[in-house]
Amino acid sequence: MNEKEYISSGILELYVYGALSKSESAEVTRMLKKHPEMRAEVEEIEEALMKLSEAAAPSNREFLLAPLKEKISQRSRNIPVRNKRTNWSALLGWAASILLLVGLFLMFKNNSELKESLQALQAENAQIESEIAEARNDAAKSRELLSTLRDRNILKVPLEGQEIAPEAYATAYYDDEKDLTLIDAQNLPEPPRGMVYQVWSLKMSPLVPSSLGLLDDFEEDEDKIFVLDNPNISEGFGITLEPAGGSETPTMEMLYSLGTVTS
Repeated sequence: MNEKEYISSGILELYVYGALSKSESAEVTRMLKKHPEMRAEVEEIEEALMKLSEAAAPSNREFLLAPLKEKISQRSRNIPVRNKRTNWSALLGWAASILLLVGLFLMFKNNSELKESLQALQAENAQIESEIAEARNDAAKSRELLSTLRDRNILKVPLEGQEIAPEAYATAYYDDEKDLTLIDAQNLPEPPRGMVYQVWSLKMSPLVPSSLGLLDDFEEDEDKIFVLDNPNISEGFGITLEPAGGSETPTMEMLYSLGTVTS
């Protein structure tokens, strides 16, 4: 073979990959000393492999793989065929290049799948952490409610159903020292769309209602226990159904439950 045929045969790739026998490798070394063009080709192959080995997670894979693809394409077009004899060295060089390319693609694919699995695991962990934090908050809220309900100074005020909803029932837990009132609204019907329950502190003689607030998110609240600030001296409590946002004064025809404080 002349110098160009020797380069296109694929033997130089096998030489760089270390796939030749000792005698074949020695022959290539001898040829390299005689032919500068062959030495330049070997250096080019070694440089391409060095770039690929350093690209463990490349941002532009096609940029790095394109030269190798082109070289493989050239080798496949330039394999010399003489007298119907198979040039095994050229085929082995071409096959080694293909295997290297396939290996690199598999490495990139595995890296991508590993990143996706890691991202999914991180999202799952974040969800679990959020659920744990929510459970802790719920537990803290439950302990706080139990502590308030068990306070010896708290007064339990039954709020009976009124004419519009005789079956309705609620309970007010009144602590005038802490300026708090808890409303257990478990037995109130769900308010219609666009309506909201509003709680009133009452002075009885004469009747003076003061709004304590709204029972917002009634449907979503599973416990139906609401904590309201109450700086008033309350003699009774009432719950009315009002338009969303509440009212300045109670709508008496929409009075759902009512009860008075007894010492």
